[in-house]
Order: sequence, then C-alpha cells, then structure tokens
Amino acid sequence: MDIESVRLWATAGVLAIGAIAPAVSIGHIGASAVKAISRNPEAASKIQTAMILSIAFAEAVAIYALVIALIIKFVA
Repeated sequence: MDIESVRLWATAGVLAIGAIAPAVSIGHIGASAVKAISRNPEAASKIQTAMILSIAFAEAVAIYALVIALIIKFVA
C-alpha cells in the first residue's frame, strides 16, 4: 500500500466514525428528551434547552472529525 491509499483509508475511517457517533448520540438525546417531556410536561422548556445544548455538543464532535479528516487528507 502506498501512502496515498493509507491517507484515503484514514480519512474515510475518521469521517465514518465521526458521523456515526454523533448521529447515534443525537438520536439517544432526542429519545430521552421525548420520554422526559412525556413524564413531566411542565418541565418541557428546561428539558428542551438542555437537549439543544447537548445536541450542539454532539454535533461539534462531527465538525471536529471533519477537520481532522481534512488535515489527514491535505496536510499529513
């Protein structure tokens, strides 16, 4: 294997893991928020605020993975 194919596989691996992990966590956050709101509808605004903040942090992981993949592809 030459270095270009190794860089290609590394980039693909980083993007795959970096896309799957946030997708699973966002789904889990959303499901948990729906369950919590169904149990206590009065706390919906507090739960929604925490849910949106948690989703933003999970999405940041995907953005970091994209940055790392671009560094692997073009710099390394």
